[in-house]
Amino acid sequence: MSASTDDKTINNAKRSYTNGEVTIIWDAQKCQHSGNCIKHNPAVFRPKERPWVKPLNSTTEEIIKTVEKCPSGALTCFLNSDP
Repeated sequence: MSASTDDKTINNAKRSYTNGEVTIIWDAQKCQHSGNCIKHNPAVFRPKERPWVKPLNSTTEEIIKTVEKCPSGALTCFLNSDP
């Protein structure tokens, strides 16, 4: 799988973004816009840009740490090596 900064629509409310190692899923219906993602990793989460999630701008480890801080659960992620 090649790294991509383009988002992929999963359904009307969910989008996925990958850096090749990790895939971030954003669920718009769950998002409460707390801003935690932007505060903790502004290089990846850039709401004024499209696509707004830039997973190539950070390490996989930092992305996972940031996603785990999402209070609403709107952000999830998985390692692409996971079955």
